[in-house]
Amino acid sequence: MFLGALVDAGVPLYILKKGLKSLGIKGYRLRAQQVIRNSIRATKVDVDIHKGFTKPLSLSAIRKTLGNSRLPEAIRSQALHTFQLLAEAEGTVHGQDLNKVHFHEVGVIDSLVDVVGTLLGFAHLNITAVSFSPINLGAGTISTAHGLLPVPGPAVAHMAKGIPVLSNGPAIEFTTPTGIALIKTLSQDCKPLPPLTPQTVGYGAGTADPHGWPNVLRLFVGSHDSEPLNHTERVFQLETNIDDMNPQLYELIMERLFEAGALDVTLTPTIMKRSRPGTIVTVIAYSQNLQTLQALLFSETSTLGIRIQEMDRAILPRSFQTIKLLGGSVRMKIAGLGQGRSKVTPEYRDCVTVAERTNQPVQTIIDLARRTYVSSKAPSTRKTSPAKFSGPK
Repeated sequence: MFLGALVDAGVPLYILKKGLKSLGIKGYRLRAQQVIRNSIRATKVDVDIHKGFTKPLSLSAIRKTLGNSRLPEAIRSQALHTFQLLAEAEGTVHGQDLNKVHFHEVGVIDSLVDVVGTLLGFAHLNITAVSFSPINLGAGTISTAHGLLPVPGPAVAHMAKGIPVLSNGPAIEFTTPTGIALIKTLSQDCKPLPPLTPQTVGYGAGTADPHGWPNVLRLFVGSHDSEPLNHTERVFQLETNIDDMNPQLYELIMERLFEAGALDVTLTPTIMKRSRPGTIVTVIAYSQNLQTLQALLFSETSTLGIRIQEMDRAILPRSFQTIKLLGGSVRMKIAGLGQGRSKVTPEYRDCVTVAERTNQPVQTIIDLARRTYVSSKAPSTRKTSPAKFSGPK
C-alpha cells in the first residue's frame, strides 16, 4: 500500500525498480495496476515472487543482505532500523532473544522490497518530514505460524505503544507488522492533516476489498509555507488537582495517558486547600483523543473533576534522520529554525537501546550521536563506518 501510494503520487515504477537493483536480490517482479476500492481509483503494487529464500531469515542475515547492498547509506540505515523494530517486537511477544528471531510471518523478499522500495520512494520525492493520522489496526482474527491470533497481532500491538490507534470497519487486519514498523521509522508525529500546500495526492490499494470500505492508504505530498517559521495548531489541555493519591501510581498513569494519545503529560507540585501538598496533572491532546484521556483520568486517579480548555500550540517544523552507531541506529529529531539553522536532538529511547547493547552510559551514546550527526553533515569524500566508542583521554 505504501508503494502503491508513492507510485500514484508520482514516483515512476522504473525508479523503484532501478533503486531496488542495488539491494542485490533476485527472484521477484514488481508490477503496478489501477484498481477500484469502494469507488475510489487507486494504484496497487504487487511483488510477485518467483524464487525466494528456502527458510525464514534472521535479523543478522537481513543485516548482512543490507550491508552487502549498494543502497545509499541513509536507506540502508533506515531499512535496518525497520527490521530491527520487527525483530524486537517478535522477540518480545514470543519470548525469544533478538538474534534468534526468524521472520516467519514476514515474507522476506517481499518485505525487503516493500521496506526498501518505500524508503527509496520517499527519498525520490525529497520528503523531509512525515506525519500520520491515528492508525486503524482492524479487528477479528488472523491465521499465523503460531496459530489463530487476535487482530491486531501481538507484534503490531507491541509496536503500537505510544502511537494513537483505533479499530474501525470490517473485521480484518488493516495494519501489518511491516506497515507499522515503517511508520515508526519514517515518523513519530501523529496529528490531523498538518498545514501544508498539497502538490499531489496518492492512493495505494490493499489486497483486501471489503464491501463498503475503501481499503486504501492516502498520501498527501506538499510543502510547508516558508513563512511563518512555525505553525500553530489547536489542542486541548486537561488539568486536575490531586492531594489524596499514592504518588507511586503516577508513573503508570503517565504511561497509559501517552499510550492513549496524549501529546504531553506533566506533574506540577502545588499547595492546595488546608495547606495540603498536592499535584497538578496536566495533559495536552488533540480533540480526537479528548474523551479517552478524560475517561482515563477519572478511572485511574482519585480526581472528581477535570478542567478542559482549548488553546493554540506553536510548533517548529521537524524531521527525522537515522544515523548508524556501533551497536545500533539512532533517530535524530531535527527542528528547523529558518535560514539554514536547526536544532538536533537524539531520540532518547534509541540511545537507551544502544547503551544497553554496548554497556555504555546513556549520556555517552547521546554525545556520540550528536558528534556523528555533525560529522555526517561535514563535506567529506571518505566512506564512513559506524561510529565507535573511545575511552577517556
